[in-house]
Amino acid sequence: MKVLLIDDHPLILSALKTVIQGLGDDLEVVGVHSAAEARATLALDPEFDLALLDLQLGDANGFDLLAELRSAYPALPVVIVSASDRASDVIRSIDLGAMGFVPKRSSTEILFEALRLVMSGGIYVPQMAMGLAGAAAVAAAQARPLREEPEALRTVGREALQSGYQSTPSSLATLGLTPRQTDVLALLLQGKPNKLIARELGLSVETVKDHVAAVLRALGVNTRTQAVLAVSQMTQGSASPGWRRSGQ
Repeated sequence: MKVLLIDDHPLILSALKTVIQGLGDDLEVVGVHSAAEARATLALDPEFDLALLDLQLGDANGFDLLAELRSAYPALPVVIVSASDRASDVIRSIDLGAMGFVPKRSSTEILFEALRLVMSGGIYVPQMAMGLAGAAAVAAAQARPLREEPEALRTVGREALQSGYQSTPSSLATLGLTPRQTDVLALLLQGKPNKLIARELGLSVETVKDHVAAVLRALGVNTRTQAVLAVSQMTQGSASPGWRRSGQ
């Protein structure tokens, strides 16, 4: 398995490389310091299985590079690893096609969890950003100790609520989706547009639009990005074990 790390800070790049290599003996990890190096590396060898991308690069805007990678290499999962944990950055990253968002202040265990979830087909977002997206999680956050930066959490909560995000069912099983709606949701979570979903499922675009609308209603959300965040919240604890650290 091949992993591409893109970060212009040498110490962080070295630390990430060490951590990722600890996920398994069969991993090949390549680190690059710029968007230009990332483009050159992928041009020579596009067969990477995962990319970790910092949003702050010296030669490019991380969001722009994310959009570029998702367009040029749609089969390559990209996980953002950023010093930011702002809800707006999380939402924008997922909206542009990132399969995960991990703040750099996260523990190694959280990074492992995020990468296992992404490689098993899920989408990872930080618990802080997700926790205040719904009413139940707001209550849970308020019960946490003060040392967990409640003001920062409240700020994220306000941003999430202002975006129109509503509380969602606690599990996918409670949604009551039809098999075809479930198929549409699976492709929607991959960031595929209605036309491509219609082509893959052999449906008309109008039928896909109806299914998407039904899925959004079932999730209690208004946009595709909010749907991604809602499903991530439901499934975050049920990722396949996937990778194991050496010795486990």
